Amino acid sequence: MKRKSFPLRVHPDILEAMQTWANDDLRSINAQIEFILRESLARAGRLDQSLYSTSVQEKKRED
Repeated sequence: MKRKSFPLRVHPDILEAMQTWANDDLRSINAQIEFILRESLARAGRLDQSLYSTSVQEKKRED
């Protein structure tokens, strides 16, 4: 899958919390943000389930 990059402005407190969460999950902050976005979009029915299945598999591995 080809990825696109774009600038993201975010409040420093949110960025710090995301970095802490990413560290806890042994992910980069970029991977953590993508993981959270993918899960949220899938739950809202706005993302193809085949893309969501990756995050479900990751979640099962973490448990």
